Amino acid sequence: MSEKKKFIRDSVYGDISLNSFEVEIMDMPQFQRLRRIKQLGLINLIYPGATHTRFEHCVGTMNLGSKLAEELNLSEYEIELIRASALLHDIGHGPFSHVSEGVLSVPHEELSKYVITKTSMKDLLEEKFDVKQIVDIINGQSHLGPIVSGELDVDRMDYLLRDSHNTGVSYGKIDYERLISNLSLEDGLILDIKGVQAAEGALVSRYFMYPSVYQHHTTRIVNTMFRRALKKTINEGIIEEREIYKYDDSDITATFRHCENKYTNDIMNRLDNRILPKRVKTIRLDNFKFPEKMYKIETEKLRKAEEEIADDYGLDKDYVFINIAEYPRFDEMKTQVSVDGKLFPLTEISNIIGALSKARFNIPDISVYVPEEYREKFNKLKLEHYIDLPEIDREKFHGIHYDQIKLF
Repeated sequence: MSEKKKFIRDSVYGDISLNSFEVEIMDMPQFQRLRRIKQLGLINLIYPGATHTRFEHCVGTMNLGSKLAEELNLSEYEIELIRASALLHDIGHGPFSHVSEGVLSVPHEELSKYVITKTSMKDLLEEKFDVKQIVDIINGQSHLGPIVSGELDVDRMDYLLRDSHNTGVSYGKIDYERLISNLSLEDGLILDIKGVQAAEGALVSRYFMYPSVYQHHTTRIVNTMFRRALKKTINEGIIEEREIYKYDDSDITATFRHCENKYTNDIMNRLDNRILPKRVKTIRLDNFKFPEKMYKIETEKLRKAEEEIADDYGLDKDYVFINIAEYPRFDEMKTQVSVDGKLFPLTEISNIIGALSKARFNIPDISVYVPEEYREKFNKLKLEHYIDLPEIDREKFHGIHYDQIKLF
């Protein structure tokens, strides 16, 4: 008699089936904690519907991982291994997901490895799997790794679909079924030429989700505020960094509200009541000849610039925030495409992807934020007086302006 399956009703895919062992994994406290960690951290302050959790994302990633593993004709054991690895790939995420990770000295993949190999989760998993195989897949290091952690992996597919669904932003809708049906597993995941259009759609979606959601200017300031407060609580021993994988969102917010650090209390009050600093200076990175140089500016130099600005304008240095949008990496562009038995990078096959590769710096910027009550004092702020910025590309600016005129 075959095992009776259970189902989870997912908001994106509908019913997702689970076997009894997967139910046991999900019932572990380490996994249940993911119900209390928002997938998009503090982005619900911008998009109120973005309250979905790492729990939902992990279940969704398992669902897509299973579909892809079956499409690749993997063995029954390998399919179950992929499902378990996808389910556990974010098990070590800290509170508010990637927001807290920006402060921690270890990435969430290392914390996931710790939970899988050093806690009671290991005892359960070893009843059926080699935990080293699971860790390798999560880190993209084994033959099966690219399915869960690669360039065009099921992790990315799910978060684009899920984040788009919950924020209400339409850009993230991708044809994941077309992608999955056109992938093969060789030395990494290889995309058949018939799947290029779906890959283009996925990358265009990511390109637009970057400024609309993940690096929205308000997202960046709430993340920066939270990280500054978290760093203070860690430095003062209020929160133990080595045990961050045990905390959930409510643990951190309660600690912030009631700890003895007055700055952290104030930041949490501002986040609770959406009293957010405003931008007083913004420079888009495509104004520079070599925008990549912005990402070589050391954190210490940014902090020093914040202190100097605060001193010149009569503010507390902890309330001046200089933020550079995250590097627009778009690793999917490296995906190999199979054309008549030969492999080519996706950027060579698709003019759209090639254009996106060149346009990646059109969106990110460096911005200065201060509390709204001080906004008027910064009308004439010259950021170049405080930071050694790259050279402005004046010819590029005029060229872009000319191209825009031609469109009309």
